[in-house]
Amino acid sequence: MPDTSTYLSASLGADLRALRKARHVTLVDLADTCGKSVGWLSQVERDISHPSIEELKTLAQALDVSVSIFFGQAPAVPEEEGYVVRSQARRRVGAGDNGLVEELLSPDLTDDFEMFHSTFEAGAEMTKFETRPTQEVAYLISGKLRLWVGARQFDVEPGDSFRIRGEAYRWANPWDEDAKAIWVIAPPVY
Repeated sequence: MPDTSTYLSASLGADLRALRKARHVTLVDLADTCGKSVGWLSQVERDISHPSIEELKTLAQALDVSVSIFFGQAPAVPEEEGYVVRSQARRRVGAGDNGLVEELLSPDLTDDFEMFHSTFEAGAEMTKFETRPTQEVAYLISGKLRLWVGARQFDVEPGDSFRIRGEAYRWANPWDEDAKAIWVIAPPVY
């Protein structure tokens, strides 16, 4: 079995701890859910132990995130690590469902917010409303995006921005061009 540590995010332990705390889950509760010891989970959060692929899948399921969040971007030069994320080194987040590609712009998940570069592919649509306990602000860089927040519908164009505060929302890109946005979410949800 290949060593997963070469593929894991350099900030795996800190990211795992941030995800657990953002969901108000204790070490004991997460360890119980995953069938692991508190000591093992503590070692993973402190980057002493490296989980297997199956253990990562179990952790991701328990925290309701995509397993891809645990895999790293291209390594940063030591003096930039934790400060700079180069465009070619962004960590891809999520499964790419519904034609949405998200890349983490933040160096890791340990801040009080998270920042993404989101690409809504041409013709893509989120068909069901989603509600998250967050405040979100996005700025559209290119393309167009149709957005529903509650019962309101908006067509957003480049240079426009919008906010969602814990409200039900969904989106669609019925146009022939991808839409690209910078998206900030607080508190972190990934």
